[in-house]
Amino acid sequence: MFDKVVEIVSAFGYLGVFALMLLENIFPPIPSELIMPLAGFVAARGELNFAGVMAAGTAGSVVGALPWYYAGAKLGKERMKRLAKRWGYWLTMSPEDIDKASGWFDRHGKGAVFFGRLIPAVRTLISVPAGIVGMPMLLFLAYSTLGSLIWTALLALSGFVLESQYEKVSQYLDPISTGVVVSMVVYYLYRLARQRFAGRR
Repeated sequence: MFDKVVEIVSAFGYLGVFALMLLENIFPPIPSELIMPLAGFVAARGELNFAGVMAAGTAGSVVGALPWYYAGAKLGKERMKRLAKRWGYWLTMSPEDIDKASGWFDRHGKGAVFFGRLIPAVRTLISVPAGIVGMPMLLFLAYSTLGSLIWTALLALSGFVLESQYEKVSQYLDPISTGVVVSMVVYYLYRLARQRFAGRR
């Protein structure tokens, strides 16, 4: 899995990094904790520019947050919760997840968008309450971009710094990265089954 993801990033370049990070924010097929370090590896090998990798990863993350912002703005909290109850299991999103994100936003204010982008469990859904309360788009984009830039830069830098140990690190990360993806799939299926069962009850 390690080598395959590196090959994908190498083949599609910045567009691949952008697309993977966009999808990771809408529906996480591969977590950013795996995407960006491997993009950093590719940059360290000279195939991509490190600044370009950070820009592509940040742009994908921010663009991926917009559908959730607009969903919150157009639908409101209660309709979002009803949709999550009926259809959210496809995205492993529950009404409780929306309540948690809203609670985080209520406690931390608009700065929650910035800090939320740094926290894996909150990063995606923090856009929903921002849309619900009508947070100004420019401010939302500014906080989202800054938080996403820090997150993607740290992850990419870890891969960039370890490039000199690529062969050694890959021996350890290959089974780990495969395990991460398999775990994500298993966790998704578990939440899907649990939420569908809860919906039927």
